[in-house]
Amino acid sequence: MIESEDGLQGEARAIAQAVRAGDRRAMARAITRIESTRETDRALGQAVLEALVPDSGSAIRVGITGPPGVGKSTFIEALGLHLVDRGHRVAVLAVDPSSPVTGGSILGDKTRMERLTVRSEAFIRPSPSGGSLGGVAHRTREVMLLCEAAGYDVVLIETVGIGQSEVAVASMVDFFLVLLLPSGGDELQGIKKGVVELADALVVNKADGAMATAAERTRVDYASALELIRGHDDWRPRALSASALEAKGVEAVWETILEHRALMTRTGALERHRRDQARSWMWKLVDEDIQRAFRSRPGMREAIAREEARVAAQETTPAAAARSLVDDFLAGLASTTGR
Repeated sequence: MIESEDGLQGEARAIAQAVRAGDRRAMARAITRIESTRETDRALGQAVLEALVPDSGSAIRVGITGPPGVGKSTFIEALGLHLVDRGHRVAVLAVDPSSPVTGGSILGDKTRMERLTVRSEAFIRPSPSGGSLGGVAHRTREVMLLCEAAGYDVVLIETVGIGQSEVAVASMVDFFLVLLLPSGGDELQGIKKGVVELADALVVNKADGAMATAAERTRVDYASALELIRGHDDWRPRALSASALEAKGVEAVWETILEHRALMTRTGALERHRRDQARSWMWKLVDEDIQRAFRSRPGMREAIAREEARVAAQETTPAAAARSLVDDFLAGLASTTGR
């Protein structure tokens, strides 16, 4: 067992060293292990991550979301090209819906960001969401840290779309950007207030051609709406417009992100947010591990099936069924430990 553990740590150190050196194959291999559901793969992935944690944390983390059809991938490619042309190294973590058949990624962002893909300064990783909350891949946080350790100084996280994903992605980034479509004033009411409250900037995309005038009108409408929203950490959310297709307005978006980072760094808010995010993620993992242990405990599968059937047949309440399952779990632990 000791030799096995030594072997694991040795392999993890070798992969970590290769990742620090910018070996893209090593990065892909490490990410595959981190995202794997196999226990041995996950153990290696976590060992690699532990070795790389001291080298992470310096990147600018940007979350990008928006409704289907808003042009998220086109915008991210335009922003990514803008950044690499200015000397940045950019990692794009594009969270795709999971295929119900294979469980794999089905959108394939590498085929939608052809120009950015061929740039050596960029690393694009489409990941299946795995059915996790709002389409944010289960291990996106860990992959983000690995990319930072590999020297990528900007990490862009694209989510599947508008939904509960805003909360999930906002909890792991420094700057949260919502892309929106040009629309009439009445359609403004269709945007959830929660999205606006989470956003550090709203960007009306597709501000080109026949839509340019509508986009500017929409931007003004959003700017007025943001006046009614209380800012957070001394930052007032902005409403901008851009054309990802023509790469117009992209520089202004990046300058806004930099302005936000300067303010957050100066006030200490960035460090506070990072600490809070790390603690929150730790407890989420604790909850997941507890539930995994709960379900894998001998006898619990049968107990769960029994209580689910009773709830479905309205023979008991969900609360009573939950208490019964917890009692069964604790009783099993007590019998094992002799307490």
